[in-house]
Amino acid sequence: MLETVNTIFQTFGASVVVPIMIFIIALFLKVKPKIAMMSAFYAGVGLTGFGWIITVFTPVVTKIIKQMVNSTGISLPVVDIGWQAGSLASFGSTVGLSFFVFGLIVELLLFAFGVTKIFMASNLWNNFGFMIWGTLCYYVTHNFWLSLGLSFFMLLYALALAEIQADRWSDYYGVKNASVSSIHNIEQVVPAVLLDPLWNLLGFNKVKLTPEYFKDKLGVFGEPTTLGALLGLIIGILGNIHDLGTLKAWGQILVFAIDLSAVMTIFPLITGVFAKAFTPLADEIDKNRKVDNSTSEKKDSIHDKKRWFLGVDDGVGYGEPATIISGVILIPIMVVIAFLLPGNKTLPIVDLISLPFMVESIVAITRGNILKVIANGIVWFSLGLYASSWLGSIYTGAISHYGVAIPAGVVMITSFNLIARPLNALVFAAFISGSPLWIGLAVIIYLVLLFVLRTRRPQIWTYLNKMADKNAGFSGSNDKITY
Repeated sequence: MLETVNTIFQTFGASVVVPIMIFIIALFLKVKPKIAMMSAFYAGVGLTGFGWIITVFTPVVTKIIKQMVNSTGISLPVVDIGWQAGSLASFGSTVGLSFFVFGLIVELLLFAFGVTKIFMASNLWNNFGFMIWGTLCYYVTHNFWLSLGLSFFMLLYALALAEIQADRWSDYYGVKNASVSSIHNIEQVVPAVLLDPLWNLLGFNKVKLTPEYFKDKLGVFGEPTTLGALLGLIIGILGNIHDLGTLKAWGQILVFAIDLSAVMTIFPLITGVFAKAFTPLADEIDKNRKVDNSTSEKKDSIHDKKRWFLGVDDGVGYGEPATIISGVILIPIMVVIAFLLPGNKTLPIVDLISLPFMVESIVAITRGNILKVIANGIVWFSLGLYASSWLGSIYTGAISHYGVAIPAGVVMITSFNLIARPLNALVFAAFISGSPLWIGLAVIIYLVLLFVLRTRRPQIWTYLNKMADKNAGFSGSNDKITY
């Protein structure tokens, strides 16, 4: 059975499987078949568009980053080859496939019994994020049930974090009743919430570094298209710092500037198409929201205890201006930090293009304050580099064991997007220790978090909205995703 599921998914891929899931869910929510069909097509078209751009752009940005590395002479043994290898390996392990099959059932049960208000089944594709951690655990411990338990535990706290940020994410990105919930990009809720008082103390909230600010102050140079070209020019120069006197170097620099400009222009367009896949579903949730019959008035959405959210792919928010600008700015910053960070062994390369995915929660919670997004990213992703360095040998062994070829000349591999995760690494460490004390502590912390969420959700959302409002001069991007 597991092999059959694997064969089906590998044969058709996410661009076919996800639309089918969207179609089924849409019908379940009583969306008209014609509209449900269009939602499915938009999902397939959006995922295909993302795939095309990332497939074409990844080798280009990878080449530039490698040149930046070579120009410094610094060698780091754990090389980021992208999340795709981790995804393939997770489908090649028994633990991973077991989670893929039974995880969907558990996700439906958790939603049905009210443990979570996030309908994760609509984000089925991103289950590989849970699967890879279970796969790594099984590679280390050879304990099937412990490893499968780790994947399910990560699902539980990912859903809790997704619900904590849900009102902010939905409001900021303009997609009603939706929240991202992938394990590899949801833990950024933690630094976004915990570090915000520090950034306010330093006055970051008063700095109007937003997409609107760029447009107002820089005019045409503040547009994402132009910013992409300027950032591409800077990164290209850094990658050719020793050859600036040659025509070949300037050819590569200018081509990369146009390539990055194209990415920052086209991605928002594809994002708009992809968001259309979830529009009818979100609208149907809104229509079915309970109304207080005694007053015939719609309940305040923050205090509506029955309000629930679709789990959507991170691609929905990738192209929003503050998101993609912050992510692209962090690309050269994280490369420099990787060189300077004492004890770091990880070189982020391929997954640097995923940085806009990785900052979505921070963008939503800080209401698009780019300075705060960059500050949070520097702190959290730097800790992630240490996590990735520690896990380098484990990840390399697991990936090669489950049938993915390691690039020639590479000592160890990682995925900056999947593995450079401080919180996930701590939970992983607790489980592979096999200690009832550490595993029990992780479970207790989750249960406390869940209790607070279930009993104080309106207060949490109110606090996050007040926190976001402290960012002076910005009420949200005027270029939110539209559909």
